[in-house]
Amino acid sequence: MSGRNGVFIAFEGGDGAGKSTQVRLLAEALRARGREVLVTRQPGGTPLGASIRDLVLHGDHVSPRAEALLFAADKAHHVDLVIRPALAAGQVVVTDRYTDSSVAYQGAGRDLGADEVHDLQMWAVGDLVPDLTVVVDVPPEEGKRRRGEVHDRLEAETDDFHASIRAHFLAMARGNPERYLVVDGTRPPDDIHADILGRIEALSSVGPGGGAAP
Repeated sequence: MSGRNGVFIAFEGGDGAGKSTQVRLLAEALRARGREVLVTRQPGGTPLGASIRDLVLHGDHVSPRAEALLFAADKAHHVDLVIRPALAAGQVVVTDRYTDSSVAYQGAGRDLGADEVHDLQMWAVGDLVPDLTVVVDVPPEEGKRRRGEVHDRLEAETDDFHASIRAHFLAMARGNPERYLVVDGTRPPDDIHADILGRIEALSSVGPGGGAAP
């Protein structure tokens, strides 16, 4: 737990994977067990983050390196103002996207170099990593089908771009299975949630009798 009192859980995956649904289900389940849960997202979660989100996802063209730096700025601000204080207060923090998204989207998808983007992200967040990262995995074509006709700048990228992102998420998970859980996002949401909850209960600080009480 790196000296902090709370628990940090991140959800990752491609666009249209169903992360937001799983974030909601997990937060509801943990709150029903008496945990104090902070749900947040990146980019966003602060006024500055919301501005960065609008600029990067819905604005005019942003160069790949500028995109990576903007996402890093969002995370630096977000961690300092939102996530670290919540963890210090003993809360369970559940975030929809974190540093792995930047490594996958800008490092692999934009071909900026996964190691370089990872180092930038770790500097931005002061090496704060989640206790568990859940990768909700769906094929790019399924994510595209779910998103429908409305796409932001990243969603509108090519199929090859999204295939690279998916491959990188899976590679990160294979490289550190103790910190990652990969779930099949094409399964029914309640079945996915059951698998996630089962893995999270193995965290002593979240499971029954754990120490992340409100």
